[in-house]
Amino acid sequence: MRLLAASAVLLLLTGAQEPPESIEGRWKSPGGNSIIDIAPCGASLCGTVAWASEKAKHDSRKTVDQLVGTQLLTNLAQRSQGRWQGRLFIPDKNMRVTAKLQLAAPGQLKVSGCLAGRALCKSELWTRTDEPLPAPD
Repeated sequence: MRLLAASAVLLLLTGAQEPPESIEGRWKSPGGNSIIDIAPCGASLCGTVAWASEKAKHDSRKTVDQLVGTQLLTNLAQRSQGRWQGRLFIPDKNMRVTAKLQLAAPGQLKVSGCLAGRALCKSELWTRTDEPLPAPD
């Protein structure tokens, strides 16, 4: 009986894998010009601008009146472990493209936007942040 119990504990310790990290939470774009909250939005996930620098706000004024509160990521659905797909809105270019998100490392999210299939793609590496939002500029 002890051998069985010891074997079960050993199996749990060696076979247990941490569940994949969720993309839900707060993410900072490269350069720190915006912070995006990814959270449930109906049956999928959405990414909404929680904070933006004055430069980011200025760059997006041609297409959106208020950058903070704008959904940049919509209809995000998990495609496989650590990978999601949906739509990405790029405010300063007024474009909607296919979005692919992948957990690159703990606390890092690779966000790719592609036009015309895979022909025109650009990727950024976002960093998870648990810090309070900066004061408005």
